[in-house]
Amino acid sequence: MTGPSAWHPAGVRGIRTVWQGLTGDLSAAATAARRAWAGPSRERDLVLQALKAALAAWVAWAVAGWWLQAPVAFVAPWVAVVLVESTVYRSLTHGLQQLAAIAVGTIVATVVGLLLPHTEAAMAVVLPVVLLLGQWRRLGSQGIYAATGALFTLTAGPVSVVTSAARLGEALFGAVVGLAVNALIRPPLYLRDARALLQDAADETHDILQQVAEGLAAGRFDPDEVNGWHDRALRLHPLVEQAKAAVGWNRESLRINHRHRPRAVPQPGRGYDDAVTVLEYAAVHTAGVTRTVLETVSDDEATRLEPGLARHYARYLGLTAHALRLYSNSRFGPAAEDGLRDAVHDMRETLRTLRQDLVRTSSDDPAGIAVYGALLAQAHRLARQMVLSAN
Repeated sequence: MTGPSAWHPAGVRGIRTVWQGLTGDLSAAATAARRAWAGPSRERDLVLQALKAALAAWVAWAVAGWWLQAPVAFVAPWVAVVLVESTVYRSLTHGLQQLAAIAVGTIVATVVGLLLPHTEAAMAVVLPVVLLLGQWRRLGSQGIYAATGALFTLTAGPVSVVTSAARLGEALFGAVVGLAVNALIRPPLYLRDARALLQDAADETHDILQQVAEGLAAGRFDPDEVNGWHDRALRLHPLVEQAKAAVGWNRESLRINHRHRPRAVPQPGRGYDDAVTVLEYAAVHTAGVTRTVLETVSDDEATRLEPGLARHYARYLGLTAHALRLYSNSRFGPAAEDGLRDAVHDMRETLRTLRQDLVRTSSDDPAGIAVYGALLAQAHRLARQMVLSAN
């Protein structure tokens, strides 16, 4: 008997890992189901989109397959279900591209299939051609449907002009059904996603900066705790990237969308774009600060933060965290808050004082100047961005 037994410690660990992964997935699914049931959420949006896709397929089949008894009726629900896209605009653009790709593949396959009666020979000629045509940039991501259309034409019975024309007509009908269902029945909007992700990124940045400030002010430099700060700071950038993507999705979802009402739905314009820019700077600044602090506590020979400067810098980080909280509320929170300009002014004044203290305290210590200079550089960049955004 070769290999470890299932009850070998390594096998037990493997089973345990698989079981933990399965239970984690089930728990996540249950959480998502509760959120979808509880109220408006991203999870509920996903459920509704799935139901809309199923409805589009059912309608397309009921008309083409059951009522009209079309010869290749399966094409209509197939096209309908894949065109219930994440935005109405994407349904329209992808629908046009997909119809063009299917038409290209169907026409080429029909012509070659009529000239070459053997399916194998026709496929050998058609597939390389349509796969190359599918790379045409105007077909975008839908180019692969040129090959799909060609395969359906060559493998779904005898090739004929009538059958190919019916296939194209049913594809057009399915596209119309999919687009209509997506556009008329609660067309998707992503404002909630964009606002929630921006708020999450701002809150996480605020919490990290506040914890670092409290640690510096108390002179608490536990390596494990500082390493935790830095790990969280490194995860800020992906979070901000998700927020940026959500802003783009939201902007696209407002196009050709009857649910869009300028007075009822805030525009994902300059306010959201500015928020993404500020949060990008804040993510870089926070990662730089936590990295510098981590280097000073993890290396026994590294220059330690001078207590007075550490307290001053802690005050600056606290003011930065407060200004970010005010900024996030003024841009995409439930209500705008006053005091952002004052908070940014306090940041700049504290930064000026910190710069003066640095010159007085560490002028004879090159290593200290390097450490504090790195901290000041990060602080200066973020303060400048906050000043621009507050205006």
